Amino acid sequence: MLVSQEFFDLEGFEHQDIFPKDEPVWTPLDRLKDYLASFFQKPWVLSNITGHIDEPLVIYNGEIRNDLEVKTTSAKGSFHVYLKGGEVEGASVILPGVYIFDNRIIIGAGTIVEPGTLLKGPVVIGKNSEVRQGAYFRGDCLIGNNCVVGHTTEIKSSIMVDGSKAGHFAYIGDSILGKDVNLGAGTKLANLKMIPGSVVVKKDRKQYNTKRRKLGAILGDRTETGCNTVTAPGTLMGPRSIVYPGVSVPGGYYPQGSVVMPAPNSLKILTRN
Repeated sequence: MLVSQEFFDLEGFEHQDIFPKDEPVWTPLDRLKDYLASFFQKPWVLSNITGHIDEPLVIYNGEIRNDLEVKTTSAKGSFHVYLKGGEVEGASVILPGVYIFDNRIIIGAGTIVEPGTLLKGPVVIGKNSEVRQGAYFRGDCLIGNNCVVGHTTEIKSSIMVDGSKAGHFAYIGDSILGKDVNLGAGTKLANLKMIPGSVVVKKDRKQYNTKRRKLGAILGDRTETGCNTVTAPGTLMGPRSIVYPGVSVPGGYYPQGSVVMPAPNSLKILTRN
């Protein structure tokens, strides 16, 4: 029936309640707007912050702190926060050059948001995640722990489960990335059919009408795409699948362990053990 259990192991995922059991795997996208709205029914740290960030903004223990010093390092995504010379663990940092367009933003402990990022809420980002320079959040984004939203990556109306990464030049629209999914540079998860109508997914000669005009890709745990991959609307890939670089993947269902690779004048689709 194309349910979430076929694609994701959600044990330990803080937001697993958005994935109802025994319902189609795209259902969390239908529930995403209301789910995110629930986070902003009570006061949140960034409720009064909008506009251009001119000085490092440090959040620690649920409040903005002005007495903490931020030092970035040459290591990828690394930063350290100090209080009177002693290092502080668990602070999150928004660096100068970020623009907060909509203040419905929640950022977890240990997360860094680099300069040039544009944030349109609602957005909830988990712990120890990395938002790289130039990322564009277009709203209705739910990001787990230890994730990467990379350089000039655009994301909207999507979910990233813990450990998923879109490090470079990606587009993620109306999509779900499972645990430890990795998108190669330039991956585009297209979400809008060129022909009007809702997205239909085929599996075992059955057709499933998603009743969604927009549906990008649903990538099961530990799936990887090569550089410059493009997935058509309604691409559902089971866990541990691989897409070779430069491949345009037709919409549809791909079982666990699928390998999609180029072939002369066509594509070759295998299943690995």
